[in-house]
Amino acid sequence: MADVAKETGGRVSRWRVVGWGLAAALLLAPAAAMQLTGEVRWGPADFALAAALLLAVGGSLELAVRMTANTAYRAGAAVALATGLLLVWSNLAVGLIGSEENPANLLYFGVIAIAVTGIAVTRFRPGGVSRVLFVTAFAQALPGPIAAAAGWAPAEPGWPREIALLSLVFCGLWLLSAGLFRKAAREQR
Repeated sequence: MADVAKETGGRVSRWRVVGWGLAAALLLAPAAAMQLTGEVRWGPADFALAAALLLAVGGSLELAVRMTANTAYRAGAAVALATGLLLVWSNLAVGLIGSEENPANLLYFGVIAIAVTGIAVTRFRPGGVSRVLFVTAFAQALPGPIAAAAGWAPAEPGWPREIALLSLVFCGLWLLSAGLFRKAAREQR
């Protein structure tokens, strides 16, 4: 089992098998949940979107790993991609501000757009990516206050506290990734 599979240039990494296995498990989890409860109702479009998200994240991580052997860069990419996936997945599934139908949740796609566009503009250079992710962390903190100012805040008992805590967690993850890319940039010099 040491040589899990062969490719045209060497062995397939165990990490790679674990990563794609985890992606498959994430995709199968809703199918299993649908068998156990009536509260999970996914259609073919939901599975297709989830598969596309997982392929995009997995493919991007594969690209990052192939681009460099720098551990900090790889870890930063993994944290940023996982954070983005978690943000999009949870936002589509249940919505972060109220239900998934609340228009305030569209603001979180702006956070993702800032990250993706900024990273592309910096051409994946670690110093630039670090700065973009610091900006992304700042942008992550804005949807809650914007929703409150626009009157989109849900009438739920723990709303302001819950969104503040969620924003803090996501901001922390973006900042962790930014710090890892900053470390990669210092090591590159």
